[in-house]
Amino acid sequence: MPDLAPMTRALISVSDKAGLRELAHALAARGIDLISTGGTAAVLRTEGLGVQDVAQVTGFPEMMDGRVKTLHPKIHGGLLALRDNEAHVGAMVAQGIAPIDLLVVNLYPFEATVARGAGYDEAVENIDIGGPAMIRAAAKNHAHVAVLTDPEDYAALLAELDANDGQTRLGFRKMLAQRAFARTAAYDAAVSTWIAEAVAEATPRRRAFAGTLRQSLRYGENPHQRAAFYVDGSDRAGVASATQHQGKELSYNNINDTDAAYELVAEFLPAEGPACAIIKHANPCGVARADTLEDAYRRAFDCDRTSAFGGIVALNMKLDLATAKAITEIFTEVVIAPGADLAAIEHFATKPNLRLLTAPGVPNPREGGLAFRQVAGGFLVQDRDAAMVTDADLKVVTIRQPSAAEMADLLFAWRVAKHVKSNAIVYARDGATVGVGAGQMSRVDSTRIAARKAQDMAAVLGLDAPPTQGAVVASDAFFPFADGLLAAAEAGATAVIQPGGSMRDAEVIAAADQAGLAMVFTGKRHFRH
Repeated sequence: MPDLAPMTRALISVSDKAGLRELAHALAARGIDLISTGGTAAVLRTEGLGVQDVAQVTGFPEMMDGRVKTLHPKIHGGLLALRDNEAHVGAMVAQGIAPIDLLVVNLYPFEATVARGAGYDEAVENIDIGGPAMIRAAAKNHAHVAVLTDPEDYAALLAELDANDGQTRLGFRKMLAQRAFARTAAYDAAVSTWIAEAVAEATPRRRAFAGTLRQSLRYGENPHQRAAFYVDGSDRAGVASATQHQGKELSYNNINDTDAAYELVAEFLPAEGPACAIIKHANPCGVARADTLEDAYRRAFDCDRTSAFGGIVALNMKLDLATAKAITEIFTEVVIAPGADLAAIEHFATKPNLRLLTAPGVPNPREGGLAFRQVAGGFLVQDRDAAMVTDADLKVVTIRQPSAAEMADLLFAWRVAKHVKSNAIVYARDGATVGVGAGQMSRVDSTRIAARKAQDMAAVLGLDAPPTQGAVVASDAFFPFADGLLAAAEAGATAVIQPGGSMRDAEVIAAADQAGLAMVFTGKRHFRH
């Protein structure tokens, strides 16, 4: 392959006109001939630039509502011909095909069309055919052709031409080719995913995922692991769409934990009042609701002050100054909220190591979507856990009925348990967690660990009794034996919420009755591995 390739002729056909005028003028000023299509050609002519229509090159008019215009040997031959192959050059001469040295194409806005809720027929019309075909042709022939699929690369191309006397280096063209193939792959992934959903194909034979680089990260979970953050273009509010106001670059673990925190606090819609979640290593160490955001934070903090140090704080409402001051009483890695008052932002500015993120809203906990996880040789795909329960879904299975206050706390604890690593146990009282047990191999161990943490906090807070006394407890899956339930009763819990479904449900219910507990079944579990 030649290293340097000259550039004398460019084909430009873009839906996104950003940077088009500047690029076209710069190319023309370098003596590069311009070919274009429809709307792009019209824009270039308004700029006073000489441009040849693709129809003039091919000898065929654009037809079928523009579906057929560039699918022609005089276009693809110009892109694919090897300039150092005598047979290819001979074919070009014989058929009157001129080389195309630069292709500038970005595709019909299919993803944006689907995102705004367009109907099926409109979405289909926004599936680009000629664009991907040209991009793949130019990218394959990167030995001789440069291809641009993103306005962000326009300046780099012009700098390359300036540095190499109007030519491009092979390494540069290879880089552009990789980006081009990645773009068409992402485009096809978006189309195939959309059509699978449109035809209700839950498990398509092949599934593709794609993302756009948001940032390269310093490292992954550990310093010896390379990492990067990609966004999928969805409109779900969260860490991917958030604005960072201050602090150093987010790490891999920061992003993962911030996502976990914001998805948890979103279980409590802003209309339900202020809520706060504090996360450490993807597990909640405190969650609370209150009349004010500051009180919600302080109550969440009092669940496990030790673990909250260096944690992630997520809020379901706009951050105010009083809450900001409370948060900065200890070291916190990241705070995320759906907005922040100017006074709160200014206060955080005095803590340069704290990262503040504001998201464009709170994610909808009832919204569906897909979640996937890599395994050796493949990946697992499932629906996002968007299941919710209400009073009407609950089945009281014990003699004692829960009180209204207990029922409110049971539902609160259940929402939190959904976001705790299995085996998950959550003690809650008065709209706040008072003990969390996560990720244990035994459910009874999770129950005891959560109770022990509550005992530790009782000493810190100067309480006469552990806050699990009079609390309720949520279990993300059924109690396989009565031992876990009895451990909760020993810690002072008065009511239990769990899915039910064990072969020993009757034994567990009998134990609850004997202990004087109220217990309700949800019929749903929330494993989180």
